[in-house]
Amino acid sequence: MSTAAQLAAGFAAQVLDRRVAALQQRAAGHRGAARQAIETRLQQLRHASALAAAEEAAPAPAANRVSPLAALVADMARQQPPAGELKTVRDHRGTWVKLGVQQRLTQTLAQVPDNAGPLNTQRLMHQALSLMGQTSPAYLQHFMAHVEALLALEQLGAPPALPQALPGTRPRKDAARSIRGK
Repeated sequence: MSTAAQLAAGFAAQVLDRRVAALQQRAAGHRGAARQAIETRLQQLRHASALAAAEEAAPAPAANRVSPLAALVADMARQQPPAGELKTVRDHRGTWVKLGVQQRLTQTLAQVPDNAGPLNTQRLMHQALSLMGQTSPAYLQHFMAHVEALLALEQLGAPPALPQALPGTRPRKDAARSIRGK
């Protein structure tokens, strides 16, 4: 019997023993037909418990036996953490996200002009983000993730930038003719 099956059988036996003990206590408090019904149920549970114990004691057929090494490997595989990320990785990711949000807030503050009026959009944006961070840091992180995703999508869809002429130079006339087909 595998380790998991043994654990399950042991747990089932414990549950059955507790049910028997509870029914015995209940039977002590009743008389007559109610006590007789509880006693009948107790006999059924004791019989089921005896059958389960006999099944555990019976050796498994040779074809179903698992080598001790295979049982150990299977048990170790069940005890491994799930394929998801580890707790420390999750914690570090959270720290880096918080640091990234703080860095972006600092960048927005740097973009606010010194003489910004009360309705300056950059000042209002920074103020809104700061208040959002104070009220709900988790929501600010979520919001910043959405903004970053939208910016990335915008950059993917943007046409490639045309090369700009150096300051003080004019485009060549023959270049314009070659484009038009002369």
